[in-house]
Amino acid sequence: MRICMILEGCYPYVRGGVSSWTHALITSNPQHEYVLWLIGAKAEDRGNFKYEMPQNVAEIHEVFLDDALRLRASRKEHYHFSKYQIEELRKLVLCEDPDWEVLFRLYNEKRVGAVSFLMSETFLNILMEVCESKYPYVSFADFFHSIRSMFLPILYLLGQKVPEADVYHAAATGYGGVLGALGSWKYGRPYILTEHGIYTREREEEILRAKWISPHFRQQWINMFYMLSHCAYSRADNVTSLFQRYSDIQAELGCDPYKQKVIGNGIRVERFDHIPPKEPDGYIDITAVVRIHPIKDIKTMIHAFFALRQRLPNVRLHILGDTDDEEYEQECRDLIAQLHIPGIDMPGNVDVAEYFKKTDFTVLSSISEGQPLAVLESLAAGRPCVTTDVGCCRNLLEGGEGDGYGPSGLVVPPMHSQALANAMELLSTREDMREEMAQAGKKRVKAFYVHEDMVRRYNQNYEEVVGRWRASDLN
Repeated sequence: MRICMILEGCYPYVRGGVSSWTHALITSNPQHEYVLWLIGAKAEDRGNFKYEMPQNVAEIHEVFLDDALRLRASRKEHYHFSKYQIEELRKLVLCEDPDWEVLFRLYNEKRVGAVSFLMSETFLNILMEVCESKYPYVSFADFFHSIRSMFLPILYLLGQKVPEADVYHAAATGYGGVLGALGSWKYGRPYILTEHGIYTREREEEILRAKWISPHFRQQWINMFYMLSHCAYSRADNVTSLFQRYSDIQAELGCDPYKQKVIGNGIRVERFDHIPPKEPDGYIDITAVVRIHPIKDIKTMIHAFFALRQRLPNVRLHILGDTDDEEYEQECRDLIAQLHIPGIDMPGNVDVAEYFKKTDFTVLSSISEGQPLAVLESLAAGRPCVTTDVGCCRNLLEGGEGDGYGPSGLVVPPMHSQALANAMELLSTREDMREEMAQAGKKRVKAFYVHEDMVRRYNQNYEEVVGRWRASDLN
């Protein structure tokens, strides 16, 4: 089977999270041939892979959003749009669920130039109408540039050459979700959508905090991502999530419940199962396995550790992982220096399994998560966790239906440094609690989160959607 994996801002450019899941899925399926369709932010990242490509990756297609900024309009391009096409383009600008097949034909089949359209009389007429009706007190120039920056990446992506595959598998909604829909339309093949988080909600949180977006247009940006998610949900043959609560949110956002499945993450338990407890050395070592990114809220972790050090001087914090945001990493290092906190190191990307040998428990302070692999790996290694109450973390640490193993960590509210400090203090001072939680965590992972089970369920999913497509094609 030839599978086109569509990925945005993750594999193979960064490690951890969705990237780890992608690499594990590909390497565990040597019988399948994979095509990678990658969306990145900056062209300077081209070919800068953090993973060695598996042998069953046959093709790699990279597309970078900042390349759209270098496009130029052609004077030779003149298009006549029908009334129906103009109406669907108007819906696109208004983020009102356009007929995507009309857009696919215009930009991928007829090769309408993205920049040429955005400089056309047709677009200006649509924009003037929308501006007068929805933004009468906003400068038209500001509105024009905001809308242009909003839709240029989308139209640019719609014009990309589509790799041919038996099934298209997007790892999020957003831009990647639309490319999955485009591939499915182009070749008439099935489309699977997998969400590790709720992409739309994550973008909404970012937009509300973004300083570069005018308050006048924040809602429009949010509406755009909701529109993209609806495109992905409506055109996907199958939509998977990591746990039931996220599946419920997908349904709230417009996904047909009949398309939905829950397939949890899984890890290679044998890699972590035989790691012995840390040898006592007079210190309590706390490890955070995270990407250095604002969504991981490492600053709150640092503040919490600062408070903890005032109470327990024999604690150390190890922050492991690649840097996704260099500016944020520097802010974290500056905060550590400003607070004069000893006992914190940030060694970058290291062998996590090896590092667990000198770890008593782990911590995760994220603002948003799906079903974090770092927590599963920690539990498999017999290391309890302190996590924020986001995504599936509470379920991983406290268990769900049919789970009688007991707690394997502590859950605290996000962005609450005092609660995080209190939880870390409790685990630091209660060796008996750590031991009980360690055993519970090991049992829970072995029962519910095994890598081989995850791979088997995804393969069943592939076979089901491709089988239905072949059957319908014969009829």
